[in-house]
Amino acid sequence: MRIAIAMVQVPFARGGAEIHAEMLRDELKKRGHIVDIITIPFKWYPWESLVKSVNIGRMIDLTEANGDKIDRVIAMKFPAIYVKHDNKVLWLLHQHRQVYDMWGSGYGDVEYWENGEEIRQFIMECDKKYIPEAKHIFTNAQNTSNRLKKYCDIDSTALYHPPLNYEKLHCEGYEDFVFYPSRINTIKRQRLVVEAAKYIKSDAKVVIAGGGDTKEIEYLKTLIKENHLEKKVILAGFISEEEKIDYYARCLCVYFGAYDEDYGYITLEGFFSEKPVIVHTDSGGPLEFVEDNVNGYITEPDPKLIAERIDHLYNNRGEAEKLGKAGKQSLVDKHMDWDYVIDSLLAD
Repeated sequence: MRIAIAMVQVPFARGGAEIHAEMLRDELKKRGHIVDIITIPFKWYPWESLVKSVNIGRMIDLTEANGDKIDRVIAMKFPAIYVKHDNKVLWLLHQHRQVYDMWGSGYGDVEYWENGEEIRQFIMECDKKYIPEAKHIFTNAQNTSNRLKKYCDIDSTALYHPPLNYEKLHCEGYEDFVFYPSRINTIKRQRLVVEAAKYIKSDAKVVIAGGGDTKEIEYLKTLIKENHLEKKVILAGFISEEEKIDYYARCLCVYFGAYDEDYGYITLEGFFSEKPVIVHTDSGGPLEFVEDNVNGYITEPDPKLIAERIDHLYNNRGEAEKLGKAGKQSLVDKHMDWDYVIDSLLAD
């Protein structure tokens, strides 16, 4: 089968969405399909560019290429989800969240535009009109499905998938540091665990890995310096995939502080590494996997509470191991594998 994966790409930016699409492409190719990722350059500001991106999504013709029919389109990201094809399936990563759950949260931007409400209604109307064109509608997580139902009254099915290199993730022990690998920005809330370091009573350290928003990174550096946390918090910067796997293998636990995450690879990577994961009551997608006191901890986004959980695990390594092993078993119980994903996406 000839399959086109429809995506958008912010130039020079790469994250979980791009990795997700590449994993899907590679898994489809393993099963003998001819696959390519078709990307639309995406700029969400100013409002004129956002509207143009929506229109471009509608104009893309993926019925054939070089005279050869494209048998199926798997569209994954706004506004590439609008492409026209008679055999289109959605595996939706998220809608344009700035006009949905981020509206009024302080994390969005469209609400501050002079014509923000008009743009919001435009995108909502497009979603309600064009998303139902798909033959099947899947999402990457139940949290994404819940948003789609809440805001657009569209039903969908959550379709989970393993993270990149999940088969290489493993456990080598429970050392004295908490690990948080992620793109650094305000919505990922690295600052919460840095604040928590002020209240950690044990010798536990915090390792934050990743690049991202320069202003937020400078904010974290200032926070660390002003509170004399240089020996408590390590900003590891960008690390390789091999280094990340090593950190996961050795850490005491994994912290994932993101606000209302769609899916959350970090939770899954932590569990595949047999580590307990600390998330928050407003974390979104990770709450589909983390069970409080079963395979991790769910707390309010309060630095003092985070510190308490970290200290507890530091002083109770056996519990860290017990929770971590339960986390890995929970993924086994959910049948998280690519065969199920591919069968679902290619079903008639």
